[in-house]
Formats: sequence, C-alpha cells, structure tokens
Amino acid sequence: MPRPSTSIQKSMSEGPLFAYRAMIAEGELHRDPIQELAAEKLETLWHALSKYEPAQGGSGWRERFRLSRRPSEPTPQGLYMFGPVGRGKSMLMDVFYETVAGDKKRRVHFHEFMLEMHATMHDWRQKDGKLQDPLPKIAEKIAQETWLLCFDEFQVDNIADAMILARLFEALFEEGVVVVATSNTHPDNLYAGGLQRDRFLPFIDILKTRIDIVKLEAQRDYRRDRLADMGVYYTLLGVEADAALDQVFAALTDDAVGEPDKVPVMGRVVRVPAAAKGVARFPFADLCEKPLGAPDYLAIAKAYHTIILANVPLLPPAKRNEAKRMVTLIDALYEAKVNIVVSAAAEPDELCTEGDTATAFERTASRLIEMQSEDYIRAARGD
Repeated sequence: MPRPSTSIQKSMSEGPLFAYRAMIAEGELHRDPIQELAAEKLETLWHALSKYEPAQGGSGWRERFRLSRRPSEPTPQGLYMFGPVGRGKSMLMDVFYETVAGDKKRRVHFHEFMLEMHATMHDWRQKDGKLQDPLPKIAEKIAQETWLLCFDEFQVDNIADAMILARLFEALFEEGVVVVATSNTHPDNLYAGGLQRDRFLPFIDILKTRIDIVKLEAQRDYRRDRLADMGVYYTLLGVEADAALDQVFAALTDDAVGEPDKVPVMGRVVRVPAAAKGVARFPFADLCEKPLGAPDYLAIAKAYHTIILANVPLLPPAKRNEAKRMVTLIDALYEAKVNIVVSAAAEPDELCTEGDTATAFERTASRLIEMQSEDYIRAARGD
C-alpha cells in the first residue's frame, strides 16, 4: 500500500471505514459500494479487536479455562475477502492492518507463511524426535506473539500445505488467533482437484466456522486503472527507466516484493526473475536473447496477466534472431490478452526498420501501439 497522505494517516486511528472514506475524499480512490461494504465488515472486526485480549499462558484456551475457572473471551470472527484481481482486496486489508493498534499482529504472504511453517516443523522435530505433531506447540508460540494474522493471496496448491492446514488452523483458532485473508478463490474451491483433497476438506469446514466470507467483485478493476494512468510504454533506458518500471510493478502488486518463479514448459522450466500477484518482470535479454520459442511464450502468457519487459534495444539486422523472438513473444501475449509494460530505446515503429525481419516486425509494432491503448488495457485478461 502506498504511503498515505498526512490527513489519511491521521484518520487511521478512527478505523478502516473512516480511513477508506478519507482516501476517497483525498482523491486516492473512487467510491465503490462493494469495497465500502467490505470496509464496513472490517470496521466491525476492528471494533471487536479493540476490546479483545486472548488469555495468556498454558497450552491452549481450554487448559487456561480449566485452571482459571473463568470464561474465555470469545474470539472475534475473522474475514476472508475473495474475488478477481485488481478489485482492492489487498488495499483494504492493508488499510485495516494499519488501523489495528499494537504490535500483536502480522501481515504476510500466505506462501511465505507456509514455507516458514514447514521449516519450523522440521526444526521442532530435530530438537524433539519424540514430538509426533509439533503444530499445537507452534501455534501456541505464534499466539504468544500474534493475535491477528493477515494473509495476502491465500491459495493452496500443493499437498504438503494441504495436509497440515486443518491441524495448524484448528490450533491457531484454539489459541485465540484472528485471521483476515485475501484470495482469488472462495474457500469451497481451495485446492480444487488436488491430490487426496478429501483429507483437506476438514480445513475448509474449520475455516468457514471462524471467518466471515465477503465476495469483493468491485465495479472497477483498479489494476487496469493504474496501468491506464501510469502508461505502459517508456521510451528511455537506464536508471530512469528502471525506476519507472519499479513504480509500475509496485502499483500493480500492492508493493509486493517480487520473488523468482518458474514456468514449466514441456518438461523444462523458464526462469522468471521476479513475479508477484500475476505480474512477471523480465529483462529483454532473458526472453529474446535466449533460445526460447512459441511454447515458452505461450506458457508465460498463460501464467501471468501482465508482463513487464525491460530494456528493449534497437533491433538492427545483426539482431535478427532477437527481433524474430520478440515478434513471437508479442504475438503470444497479444492473442492471450496479456497486458505488457515496456521500456525501450525507441517507439515501437522505430525499433526494427531494416533487414529481413523489418516487414514482420511491422505487425509487432502495430500491436505494441494498440497494447498501449485504454481499450486494450481494459479488455485484457483479468485472472
């Protein structure tokens, strides 16, 4: 989330709904009734958390109840916001997170959290070989430090995560941890088609009893708005261009830190230097100076809704192979309705004007120009 203005920062103490409306008043957001409904749900949770303090000590609230002989304070219902990309889910969660007082909270990408859990389980078993299931102990330790867990991009796509989620979240909820999450997927569709999914279904049941579910299908795709406003073709190279692409990547991913990724292609992989939230960033050299072809570009187009392509040089006859690959790349992205952001040494129709590839590149230049249009940006794929 970009750093808010001073007036918006001041409004953070008033709760997420007040802060959301302040952002509208400042012109940072357009009013959207679906977003406002989600902000109202978050406001309700914010009020509940302002009075919430889980009991501490022991090994779970049941044990603490037995020892103290007093009722345990009810844990507030969490919130799960799902819907297409670009509708403001992460933005709303970030506003909510910033308004929650105290330091007993954590915002983390779900994939990163699960990697941590697997590593922590390994460490526990190394220290105590007799401990068959370390998850209750791990949950207890998390709860001592964190009452509120905010997960971005909640998605389950591997069996290792699926097999521990029910036990992990049952233990976290028992410890009084409140969960807020964003996802592209309704809980009922998590891990759809996965191996041994029947063993994963108890997790979905647990999750649905502890969270409210909100479908965020806002009227506007704010990712496309940002692309249209910021521009998608930069005729400059070097530090200034890199900074511009940094801004675009941050705007399209809600300031996510890009992670290396891999795209499988016919038994091998194409390495992606940085990717987050459906956006992938490549230098021109990685895509067009290496021996890649149509299958690689089609797989990339399927994997991401937006490609950031940096440092496209002039393409004289000596670079005919690179020019041909760029023709194939742009054809694949265009046909798949993928958005593209480019930094280049010249305008599209000036990149390749000589040699036997120049005629074929005329179509590429035309498509690159069309892909800068607001009509193309708004019609592009939104998965």
